[in-house]
Amino acid sequence: MNRLSDNDIARRLAQDIPDGAYVNLGIGMPNRVAHFVPEGREVMYQTENGLLGVGPQPAPGMEDPDLIDASKKFVSTIPGSAFFDHSTSFAMMRGGHLDIAVLGAYQVAQNGDLANWATLDHSFPPAVGGAMDLVVGVPNIYVIMRHVDRAGAPKLLERCTYPLTGLGVVSRVYTDLAVLEVLPEGFGIIELAPGNSRAEVQEFTGAKLYG
Repeated sequence: MNRLSDNDIARRLAQDIPDGAYVNLGIGMPNRVAHFVPEGREVMYQTENGLLGVGPQPAPGMEDPDLIDASKKFVSTIPGSAFFDHSTSFAMMRGGHLDIAVLGAYQVAQNGDLANWATLDHSFPPAVGGAMDLVVGVPNIYVIMRHVDRAGAPKLLERCTYPLTGLGVVSRVYTDLAVLEVLPEGFGIIELAPGNSRAEVQEFTGAKLYG
């Protein structure tokens, strides 16, 4: 079984972001997507703590302590970047002004339900953050995550067992094993990681794959 690296997953997702898109990046793996803008495209990445125009993580020694994203990681800016307060940021997120949100997830159900803010013991994170605002205000929700959890259990399921962030909100899922879209009948295969077969990926998926 071949598994993509986190950077390779982020690079693959970035290929599907169209020129001129406004895109929110969630904490964790989604931040990696800012490193990959396909040549010839202009993409404006947003972080909910008040920056539109997020650039790649700066090189060691070049960090600006005032430039961080929502996960407190150092970021850079690109030409045309803008800074604003939380109320403006959340108005952008809830008001339909963004095209895509890239979020991590603990679980995704075959009908597009998303669970990404708490596990059953509610041990981490301490609050939902802006995820619920994003899933009600952004038309395209792309999830980037590992296909299975640390214990090897599937994260793509018939039904989520963790507290839900949103109902039927996920459009696509990008994992280390495959790229999937949420169809009326369930998870449809867009692309398998090189060298993987449909049967192999199905073995690590808790719902039926189509296509």
